[in-house]
Amino acid sequence: MEKVNHTVTEFILVGFTTDPVMQLVLFVLFLLIYCMTVMGNITLIVLICTDSQLYTGMYFFIGNLSFLDLWYSSVYTPKIMLTCISDDKSISFAGCLAQFLFSAGLACTECYLLATMAYDRYIAISKPLLYTQVMSPRLSSYLVAASYTGGFINSIMITSETFTLTFCGNVIDDFFCDLPPLVKLACDVKESYHVVVFFILVTNVMAPSLIILSSYLFIIVTILRIQSTQGRLKAFSTCGSHLTAVTLYYGSILYMYSRPSTSYSLQRDKIVSVFCTVAMPMLNPMIYSFRNKDVKDALKKMQDRIRIS
Repeated sequence: MEKVNHTVTEFILVGFTTDPVMQLVLFVLFLLIYCMTVMGNITLIVLICTDSQLYTGMYFFIGNLSFLDLWYSSVYTPKIMLTCISDDKSISFAGCLAQFLFSAGLACTECYLLATMAYDRYIAISKPLLYTQVMSPRLSSYLVAASYTGGFINSIMITSETFTLTFCGNVIDDFFCDLPPLVKLACDVKESYHVVVFFILVTNVMAPSLIILSSYLFIIVTILRIQSTQGRLKAFSTCGSHLTAVTLYYGSILYMYSRPSTSYSLQRDKIVSVFCTVAMPMLNPMIYSFRNKDVKDALKKMQDRIRIS
């Protein structure tokens, strides 16, 4: 195939289907999901910022996760909806690069943030009397800042490596600019590129996974030492939401990016991509609020204030 990288000025996003009826159905579906994502995450952020009962390290991290999910969803969903209802399926080279840069940065940041939240739960359960001293507001802020810094440094690395590949076409068999379909378009992928991808995978998935596993190993040991059944259940309940979010997010990430490129099935991977980029930002507020008594109480107080006013 002829190498045409220097003449590629835009990419074509194939999306899911070319059927007009199905495109309209998908537009409505994505619109509903996006509205729920925005409402859920903004509500959770407002609750955490306004209710004094939620001024703790755990809710500080949950609030940042909601902000991250709100931004993450906004990188993709508006463009997906526009592609569904528009005859123009194109995205400029610069637009594709920007989408890739921000999506990779936010995805990497979420990996670090989930690891930080696991460490926070370890301190809260294993050393409850020292929790406020260890997880001080300053340290919590530093950890969040470090998560963003590490995430976007890695994003810049993988983006620069990906968009200097030689592309033999411009039709992306997906609904956004992601790594697997872009690699499929590459005429040749150098060994150095595989090294960079492996480094990104280790630093952003494997290393945070080890932190999470280590934290929960110590948490389990601590919980098993608790004498009362009620105390054990209470300790487990504080970790349930985080464990659910970690399992869903890391499971999807590992499935998408830890396999060799020759084993990618783009049609099947589109479903997983939708789950990671569109559904997960909507699910996180539900995961962290429906099973959380403090958040439920804060929401009830907010509703009462709205009725009174």
